[in-house]
Amino acid sequence: MRLRSPRWVRRRQQRRPRRTRRWPARLVTGLAGLLLAFYLACTLLLVAYRWIDPPLTTVQLQRCLGSLLGPGSLCGRPHFVPLDQMSPHLGRAVIAAEDARFYQHHGVDWQALQEAAEANQRRAGKLRGGSTITQQLVKNLFLTAHQRWLRKALELPLALLADAILPKQRILELYLNVIEWGPGVYGAERAARYHYHRPSAALSRAQAARLAAILPSPQRRKPERMDRYSELILRRMR
Repeated sequence: MRLRSPRWVRRRQQRRPRRTRRWPARLVTGLAGLLLAFYLACTLLLVAYRWIDPPLTTVQLQRCLGSLLGPGSLCGRPHFVPLDQMSPHLGRAVIAAEDARFYQHHGVDWQALQEAAEANQRRAGKLRGGSTITQQLVKNLFLTAHQRWLRKALELPLALLADAILPKQRILELYLNVIEWGPGVYGAERAARYHYHRPSAALSRAQAARLAAILPSPQRRKPERMDRYSELILRRMR
C-alpha cells in the first residue's frame, strides 16, 4: 500500500513552481518602477533648474570620488555666471564645435546620430558620438562620463525631456556653467580664469574657439595646442 503525503505537504509542493515563475516578473516590475522614479526625479529637477542653478552634478561627483583613489584632485565647483555676462563668442564657439543644429533639433539630433553611425562603420578606432549639447548637459547633471550603451539609452529620453522643459538659452547657460574644461575646472568662468587669467566676459573670439576645442577631452587637451581645430571652429563661426 502506497502512503500519501499529508495534504499540507502536497499544497506546499504545488506552490513552489508558481513562486519560481513569479520572480522574473517581479524583477521586471521592480526595475520598471526604479526607472520611472529616476525619470520622475529628473523631470522635477529639470523644472527646478529653469530658475535654480544646480549645486552639484553627478559627473562632478564622479570625478571627485575617482580622484580620491589617485594623485591630484578633480574636486571643484563652478562659479555660475549668467549667459548674458559671458563673452558672446563663447556660446557661438561651443555651438559651432559641439552642436551646429542646436537651435533646430528638440534635444536629440537624429541626423547627427545617423551620420555618426555611418562614420563608425567606415572606420575603426575611436568612435564618433553625435551627442548634442542637450544630451551632454543631462549626462553631466544626472548620469556619468562612462562610455556605456546603458548610459546612452538613459540619456536620449532625458535630452528630449530637457528640451521640452528648458528654453534653449537656459540649456546653453547651464551647459557652459557645469561642464568640465580641465582637471577639476568646471564652468566657463573657472575655465577662463584658469586658462587665460581673465573673466569669461573678456574672452576674445580666438580664445573662445580654443576653449571650445578642448571640450571633447578637457582633461588632456590644452587650449594653446588647439591651433588646427580652433581654426576650423572659427571658420564654422563665420
